[in-house]
Amino acid sequence: MKEHFIIALDGHSSTGKSSLAKKIAKTFSILHIDSGALYRGVALYLYKMGQIQLLGEEKLKDVLPKIKLEFVRNGNQSLLYLNDEVAEKEIRSLQISQLVSNVAKDENIRDYLLDIQREFAKGNSVIMDGRDIGTVVFPQADLKIFLTASAEIRAERRHKEMLETGEEVSFQEVLDNVNQRDYADTHREISPLKKADDAIELDNSLLSEEQTFQEVVKLLQQKGLI
Repeated sequence: MKEHFIIALDGHSSTGKSSLAKKIAKTFSILHIDSGALYRGVALYLYKMGQIQLLGEEKLKDVLPKIKLEFVRNGNQSLLYLNDEVAEKEIRSLQISQLVSNVAKDENIRDYLLDIQREFAKGNSVIMDGRDIGTVVFPQADLKIFLTASAEIRAERRHKEMLETGEEVSFQEVLDNVNQRDYADTHREISPLKKADDAIELDNSLLSEEQTFQEVVKLLQQKGLI
């Protein structure tokens, strides 16, 4: 097993990136960083403070240092804390999901979070999931995976997850949000979602979480990382 390595896990929303990354991290005792949670954390802060209108403005640079984001281990999972308060449930709400694509377009926010993401990885073996990990954050990653699935399958997964947390939302609303995010993620000017040239694409539309996990384990073995 390589002493320190980086796995870049990119892909569309609701493909199961975060669940997969958590399982890989737990199984092989490495650090998991959910980059999407960081953007959601920024979105939540701006929403709560009534500062969403600052997106795209230089004034936002003065606000960003006030946003403290960290991952705290809780048993087998890492929870996002926003300014010392757990924010996991709030950042997964439909309201924040509808804001996060615009937040992710902001160049100042992307620059701010880029440094934070890279700092997390120093001296650690890391699996980081997001939209531009293999293309921008860690272009030198030891293994790059691009996870995908059909929009309908992804919406079904997300809808089930939201209902389980008590959020009342229709399947159509979730599907519309998935399609809107796909368009926004792939068409933004700064760090758009795209498969890195050396990434391995894995379509898990017809795969269970366990089957997807086993496919990634095979890739890690082939790369000599585990």
